[in-house]
Amino acid sequence: MEVDSVNGRNSNRNGHNSGAFIIGYLERGDSVTRTRKTICTLMCLAFFAVLAVMPGSFILQKNVYRQLPLFRFLERKAAHDFQRKDPDTYAKIVENHTGSLGAMVEKENEEVRDEQEKAVAENSVGQAEDVEGKTEDVEPTETTEGVKKTESTVTAEAEPGQAQTEIKTKEEDKQQQKEPSEDENIKQTEKDSEKETDKSQQDKPATVIPEVTQTILASNSIQPAPRIDLSPQTLADYDYLMNQFFIVDSQTTTNADQLNAAELLGEDLTIQKDAAKPQILLYHTHSQEAFVDSKEGEVEDTIIGVGNYLTELLAKNYGYQVIHVTEAFDMESGELDRSAAYDYAGPYLEMILEENPSIEVVIDLHRDGVPENRHLVTEINGKPTAQIMFYNGLSYTIARGNLTYLPNPYIQDNLAFSFQMEYQAAQYYPDFYRGIYLAGYRYNLHLRPRSVLVEAGAQTNTVQEVKNAMEPFADILNRVLQN
Repeated sequence: MEVDSVNGRNSNRNGHNSGAFIIGYLERGDSVTRTRKTICTLMCLAFFAVLAVMPGSFILQKNVYRQLPLFRFLERKAAHDFQRKDPDTYAKIVENHTGSLGAMVEKENEEVRDEQEKAVAENSVGQAEDVEGKTEDVEPTETTEGVKKTESTVTAEAEPGQAQTEIKTKEEDKQQQKEPSEDENIKQTEKDSEKETDKSQQDKPATVIPEVTQTILASNSIQPAPRIDLSPQTLADYDYLMNQFFIVDSQTTTNADQLNAAELLGEDLTIQKDAAKPQILLYHTHSQEAFVDSKEGEVEDTIIGVGNYLTELLAKNYGYQVIHVTEAFDMESGELDRSAAYDYAGPYLEMILEENPSIEVVIDLHRDGVPENRHLVTEINGKPTAQIMFYNGLSYTIARGNLTYLPNPYIQDNLAFSFQMEYQAAQYYPDFYRGIYLAGYRYNLHLRPRSVLVEAGAQTNTVQEVKNAMEPFADILNRVLQN
């Protein structure tokens, strides 16, 4: 039996002995006023009402008291006081939370991209099955003429992810369908294929798709997957543009008027493709540049060999006629001398351009020089691939201002050319490009509006890594020239 410490009365003098605490309290005699009974009744009703409306919030939560309004108010107040007393620690916590949320968003985006790529792949296989009957009678060809004829059926600007099924043969379609994940399924597929094949078809040689055609198919099926924001609104931010795309040499400077993303992207740099006449001039101001595994005296192991491969790609894969100049502008009397290489190259190139007025694109292909512990390599289409950097001259130095003795009427065209190629790389090969380096002089970029200096890899790359880089470079070049 309990005694009320306030009134000194017996707590159950009225003879009620309820099992529920609150109900018992309500019936403790005169000490409990009618007002208190009303308040307690309302509290009980409110409690059960909350349980009825939001059972998940109370029952499923580990700490029910965290759902109470008073606790939430105190919690917010404590957080505010913490922020006011220790802003540095609070900022660090916010930064960590932001990083975690960013990683979560990136993971979700990757999952969405994977689902989209899977859907596109399934759609491509379905299209291949639809045209199987049309491609049944196509005979294989590995001649250059056959390749060019095949290329004429390929759409230059295919929609991302749509394979060019017009030039696929029946055997290739069957090969695409043989992609089970287990060996047992592979054997079963091969067995079924043999049953369906006519005896006359078995006697035919296996169909071979030329390597050049395979490269075109791979290029057209590349999915854009940019790692940075390429929206016009974001690119309009000069600081963002500089941080993501450009590197400015300490001897020169630039401004938002010169580097306006909308204007650079808006310039029309397309050309009318004509394989009957030369349209691209490729040369090497520093023809003796070699790589980490280059064999001494082997021209194919130098930047010239890389240029040979680029010439082949542009001619066979994309239908351009290329003049490849292999003159050694950096050799003087049998000795390496790069001090005047640009001066030697200029008049020689002007002579070629005068003889071939159809040339609209001029490419000076180099390799960069970096510290020996730096390796400029990424992976593209399963191949180790050297990274590239574009190089532009502004004919302007901080010390002298405009270099009137090195005029270049095509500075803005050159910048647009480099930026449009880097913009394509940012969409389709986001790990491929290193940036656009802006230097103070001219570097013979005044010869044509579409003139560019390319640094492909460096001396620490292998010959094959740099040759592999010519495949994505040829692709982004063609995308710009063909819009």
